[in-house]
Amino acid sequence: MRKPSDYEYIEFNRTAMKALQLLPGAISEILASVTDTGVLTLADRYGLMAATLDESLNDEDRCCVNRLLRAVLKGRVRMVNELSA
Repeated sequence: MRKPSDYEYIEFNRTAMKALQLLPGAISEILASVTDTGVLTLADRYGLMAATLDESLNDEDRCCVNRLLRAVLKGRVRMVNELSA
């Protein structure tokens, strides 16, 4: 089995990054869900990952993402490995 070249690896990563796209209103939905349940699901974490990779994210959404991540770090929000709460 041959090892992929650096160009092939970079092209694969670029394609994978394009496939990861944030849905409109997703951050506010995640924030509302986490506020209600106190848990951050696997699906929520994928949404946050897409948000952090989105260079066009507005300041309000970026502040919400930062608020959610701080809440996790401080232990106010629990992470679970379930897709939905």
